Amino acid sequence: MFDSNDNDPISPALRALLELFTTELAEVRFPDMSGEVLEDAAAQVRVKAEAVAKAQAALEAARQSLHESQDALLQKGQRALAYARVFSEENPELNTKLDSIHLPRPVRKGAKVEGVAAEPVAAQHGNEENAPKRRGRPPKVRPSAGASLFAEGATAEALAVAHEGNGVLPTA
Repeated sequence: MFDSNDNDPISPALRALLELFTTELAEVRFPDMSGEVLEDAAAQVRVKAEAVAKAQAALEAARQSLHESQDALLQKGQRALAYARVFSEENPELNTKLDSIHLPRPVRKGAKVEGVAAEPVAAQHGNEENAPKRRGRPPKVRPSAGASLFAEGATAEALAVAHEGNGVLPTA
């Protein structure tokens, strides 16, 4: 699992030292220190790092399972609260107690675990060509607040001149 240099838990400097003790210093022995001793220690580090990685993966799986269980409990709690509110309509004291309970809204299924909502399909692919075709009538273009009928640059006088001679009386 930690074979590549990117994931190796042993620093590049220690890897260089290990390399020296397996090549140029392979025959050199120091008191309780040799290439074999260093290799054994490096092997232990790799085994422990792999155990940590497996434990982290198990922790992440346990967190995911916990989150799913919490979501299921929240959904059941929302439903139970709704039933209890209907039941307590005739009991003001119970109704008051239920009104003091505020459960959070359940998270939608499409949302990610960490609370970051999933992106729309068009945003995921980066262009609008892949977006689904919008249905229905296009929205009306409404004039902005405070805009007059002549916002396009036409004035009442310009309209009168434009309609002069065609039998249409300008209205302003």
